[in-house]
Amino acid sequence: MKYIKINPADNVAVALSDLCKGDIVEGIILLTDVPRGHKVVLRDLRAGEDVIKYGFPIGHVTKDAPAGSKVDHECIKTNLEGILDYSYSPALVEIPEASAKRTFKGFRRADGQVGIRNQIWVIPTVGCVSGVCQEIVRRFKAEHGDADVVAFPHNYGCSQLGDDHENTRKVLADMVHHPNAGGVLVVSLGCENNQLDAFRELVGPVDESRVKMFVSQKVEDEVEYGLELLRQIYAVCSKDVREDVPVSELRVGLKCGGSDGLSGITANPLLGVFSDWIVSQGGTTVLTEVPEMFGAETILMNRCQDEATFEKTVSLINDFKEYFMRQGMPVYENPSPGNKAGGISTLEEKSLGCTQKCGKSIVRGVLRYAECISSKGLNLLSAPGNDLVASTALAASGCQIVLFTTGRGTPFGSFVPTMKISTNTALYENKKGWIDFNAGVLAEGEPMEKVAGKFIETVLAAASGECVKNEVNGYREIAIFKTGVTL
Repeated sequence: MKYIKINPADNVAVALSDLCKGDIVEGIILLTDVPRGHKVVLRDLRAGEDVIKYGFPIGHVTKDAPAGSKVDHECIKTNLEGILDYSYSPALVEIPEASAKRTFKGFRRADGQVGIRNQIWVIPTVGCVSGVCQEIVRRFKAEHGDADVVAFPHNYGCSQLGDDHENTRKVLADMVHHPNAGGVLVVSLGCENNQLDAFRELVGPVDESRVKMFVSQKVEDEVEYGLELLRQIYAVCSKDVREDVPVSELRVGLKCGGSDGLSGITANPLLGVFSDWIVSQGGTTVLTEVPEMFGAETILMNRCQDEATFEKTVSLINDFKEYFMRQGMPVYENPSPGNKAGGISTLEEKSLGCTQKCGKSIVRGVLRYAECISSKGLNLLSAPGNDLVASTALAASGCQIVLFTTGRGTPFGSFVPTMKISTNTALYENKKGWIDFNAGVLAEGEPMEKVAGKFIETVLAAASGECVKNEVNGYREIAIFKTGVTL
């Protein structure tokens, strides 16, 4: 099939491959060429009339659009506006518990958590010692070439106030407790706002054979001192072994970036099926990118388990809108140039595609930024759409892996494995060094059940230790959400 009409109520179809002027779509002759991922009008639309995709309005046309024409961002305008009042109209779908329980090979930690990696992380409390951390890791790898030791430089930890300062501290503290780390070395400068004594208090109790901290200004040679501490940590965590662990222990982040017109047709629905499968196994998935819920938020609100969860979701949405408005920025300045080139015209269209990543499960929890998961099942997390900031937030919440769908392609990775799923086969073929799984075959007729089965095995293999492409390439970073003043 060369096109798809997603919902019977839709008045547009989406090209699954490049269409040419004169081709027939739903009995209509195309008036122009239509690239893959872009929309074709199925009946005459008058200026101001809504464009319907996924069964919902995605905006309105700004000029007459005859049947057979292409409609995109140049002739569609959003219907969205600012702060809204919402009412709770529950539409809950219980995902039945799976009869066949699956396992993976993970690292069971003393605190009960399960890691899918056994890395040693070197974390600076402040950007001033990021270079020190990188040098410690470089020297240690020269001694132990097989050691999976990673430094995570960042710019923050000083000259921050209020929420920015607390966000930095919380994310770094979350990393210290993350189960993918068999050990952690925290490196402080000594004069920063993020003072080590206060940070220790925030972190709380740790296994001191695995988590060590020091102040660079208080030792003669910070690199040699850090190396000795790393050697001690490595002697402990190098003895860790994988064991069979139920999938119920998996916590999976759901993210998309560089989306195109096929994202909501192939890769995102695939993640939705996978998310429901994880929930059926007793596991956890987390959806974020709050600005990319705008326009689809009522769907998520009506899937909340109760009124209290609904109210938290309303706050999640409206707090982010107010953040935009405080900065004097338009709430709906989205999609990006790459999204538009790929066929996404408005934020509603983007959001309706994005939210398909979380399937049909009931929303069980709503998390603040840098808050750790406490409820199994589907959770919503407060974070922006920026790829690295949102992926870092998912990992900081406790996710052991992030599943990242993309139609344009991206190589980055967060501090946990960041698996890339392409929305189209052309991207997969062109960027095999970036992409871990091709969901584009769904647009070529391969059935969802078969593709989902392959995808489940791919994720479980990664959870059991098989490296994903960002790890193979050595692309691992963190980015912390910043909203205020830098001193």
